[in-house]
Amino acid sequence: MTRHTDLLTGQAAAPPERADAARNRAKVLAAAAELFATRDPRAVTMDDIAKAAGVGRGTLYRRYPDTNSIAVALLDEHERALQEQLIGGAPPLGPGAPPAQRLAAFFAAMVELLDAHANLALGAETGGARFATGSYGFWYAHVRALLVAGKVREPDALIDPLLAPLGAEVYQQQRSRGLTSAQIADALRRLAHAVLD
Repeated sequence: MTRHTDLLTGQAAAPPERADAARNRAKVLAAAAELFATRDPRAVTMDDIAKAAGVGRGTLYRRYPDTNSIAVALLDEHERALQEQLIGGAPPLGPGAPPAQRLAAFFAAMVELLDAHANLALGAETGGARFATGSYGFWYAHVRALLVAGKVREPDALIDPLLAPLGAEVYQQQRSRGLTSAQIADALRRLAHAVLD
């Protein structure tokens, strides 16, 4: 077996993905996305995904241990795009605006993300899984940095409460009560300014 070396680190790198494995991964993600969009993501099983993708259970479990990990993989590309905007995008979402405006812009961007992909977020955030995702860690660090920049006392006590309204279940509950995404984003904008102004 040929070993591959990362030219930057000099360490052994993972071998490139085989063509059949790449095809199976694409089939699994496409089938899961369809199932998550048309059913309650919390009710979708690994068997459902394997059948819809036309792959064996072993093929599915080799790459993904559970439905949460599949939902996280699907949501990841959308969240990565937002993370890039937070790091290097134009203000107020990116650097250069006052902390209150940046937090309000972050809230608005997250509401937009939830509006488009709440089904994936719901599949990825079952139980306490939300707090174990890398994206939650990123959002946590971002909100903390804004609170510190805004000189908020004891910022760590506020981070999770500020992120709580961005949970998929909370968002869906608000929408089921008739609130629009614009109303939710506006309420979060007011919250951002109340905390940071």
